[in-house]
Amino acid sequence: MRRKGLLGFIAVIIVIAVAAFFTFGHKKTEAKKTVTVGVVGQTNQDEKIWNQVKKTAKEKYGVTVKVKSFTDYNQPNKALQEGEIDLNSFQHKAFLNAWNKANKGTLVPIGNTVIAPIRLYSYKYKNINELPKNATIAVPNDASNESRALYVLKNAGLISFKKGTGKLATIADIEKNPKNLTIKELGAEQTARSLNDVDAAVVNNTYAIPAKLGDKQTIYTEPLNKDSEQWINVIVANKKDKDNEAYKAVVKSYQTDAVKKLIHKTYGNSEVTAWNLKLK
Repeated sequence: MRRKGLLGFIAVIIVIAVAAFFTFGHKKTEAKKTVTVGVVGQTNQDEKIWNQVKKTAKEKYGVTVKVKSFTDYNQPNKALQEGEIDLNSFQHKAFLNAWNKANKGTLVPIGNTVIAPIRLYSYKYKNINELPKNATIAVPNDASNESRALYVLKNAGLISFKKGTGKLATIADIEKNPKNLTIKELGAEQTARSLNDVDAAVVNNTYAIPAKLGDKQTIYTEPLNKDSEQWINVIVANKKDKDNEAYKAVVKSYQTDAVKKLIHKTYGNSEVTAWNLKLK
C-alpha cells in the first residue's frame, strides 16, 4: 500500500508539473507574440500605416504589434537599449550609428522602411537663388542630421567643404560660404517652428509633415543617389534579439505592397519605400 501510495503521489506531482509547464510556458510564448515598437511624433498618417502593419502581423503571423510614440529623437534608442520597448522605427542608419558610438549601444537594423529626401524650406523665398547674402539657415543639431543638412546645402551650391571631409560633416568643415550664411543649430523638433524667424531651414520629414510643410515651401530637395544609403530609415532591434522570429514578422508585415501603396498615397514623393530600392 505504501508503494502504491508513493507511486500515486509521484504521479500527481508529475501531472501538476506538466500542467504548470504548459500553463506558464504557453503564457511565455504568448508574451513573445506581442511586440512594442517605438516611434517619434506619430501623426494620423503614420497611424494608418502602422494599423496596416498591425493587421498583417496579426492575421498572417499571429503577432500583436503595439506602437509607443515618443516626442523626440533622444528617447526611443535609450528605451530600446534598456528593454522598455522591443523595436523602434524612427531613424536612419547614420543616426543609429552615431547613437551607438556615443552611447556604447548594441542596437542593429533588421529591416529597411523608407527614405525621406530631406528638404530646405522657406516662408520668405520661392527658390534657392533668392536667398540673400547673410541669410540665416536653421539645421538640426544632432551629429548625423546636421551632417545631412550641411550636405544638402553643399549639393545646393550654397557652401563647399574642406578636402577630406568625411560622411559626418560639421560646421567646422565648411571651406567656402560665398553668401556668408549663418548656420543656426537647433533641436530637430525646433527647425520647423523656426521658419518664422530664419530665412530657411532644413527640416526632417518627422517634423515637416505635422508642420504642414510641402512643395509650396520647398526651395531645394536632397537628391537620392549611392551616397543616400546611410539615410535609409530602419526598424531597429537590440543585437541579441536580431533573429527573434516575432520581430522578423513585424519587418515582413511592414515590407508589403499594401504598406507601399499606403505610403505613396499618403506622402507622395516625400517618402520612398526602401526595402527594394536601388540607388545609383
